[in-house]
Amino acid sequence: MEVFSLYALTFVILLSSYDEQDPYAQKRFEMVESQIISRGIQDGRVVQAMLKVPRHEFVSEGLRGSSYKDSPVPIEKGQTVSQPYMVALMTELLAPAQGKKILEVGTGSGYQSAVLAETGCDLYTIEIVEPIALRARQTLRDLGYENIKFKIGDGYSGWEELAPFDAIIVTAAPKSIPQKLIEQLKPVGRMAIPVGSVNQELKLVEKSEGGTEIRNVTSVRFVSMTGESQKF
Repeated sequence: MEVFSLYALTFVILLSSYDEQDPYAQKRFEMVESQIISRGIQDGRVVQAMLKVPRHEFVSEGLRGSSYKDSPVPIEKGQTVSQPYMVALMTELLAPAQGKKILEVGTGSGYQSAVLAETGCDLYTIEIVEPIALRARQTLRDLGYENIKFKIGDGYSGWEELAPFDAIIVTAAPKSIPQKLIEQLKPVGRMAIPVGSVNQELKLVEKSEGGTEIRNVTSVRFVSMTGESQKF
């Protein structure tokens, strides 16, 4: 019965989000069905966000035909728009919800930012590369996202003056988990972060009154974190 309910809910979400006037709607529909739901993403807010956010708007015009494929898409300065499944997985790990305060370290193209914003959270995002940060901010504003605050700078140490956060997401891989980011989580908070240099693991940090638990989620391959992270 639970399985039926899940698939029934998924079908309703898919149909309610489908817009036949959008030339990319079918590609997003297929992306979510084959890459997101089939791999176990169950949070309805995440599914709806992935269906709604126009991923093609975050890549160059020449690559828009590949924007809904099951792979990262390159942007400038050696960065990428993450694989759709990885965006959905990391978003779900944060358990985002209306009004939650989330820090994103590594704005990149802004695609992950948009997905988080669609869940209703209050997002604070940091990007170290100024041209990328400015372009992402413009794209997100053009798309109407108002619940995002931007900062240009090194996110290795977080955004201390605005801490604590309900959740933190890191979209570039440091060699180890920055202690300052753990400290900026609320007493009950979560962080999704890729860690490592050659062999990377996506880790989920769960903070509670009793301490901090860290577990491996899956093997990943993200761009390496730059800036202060390189000192460690």
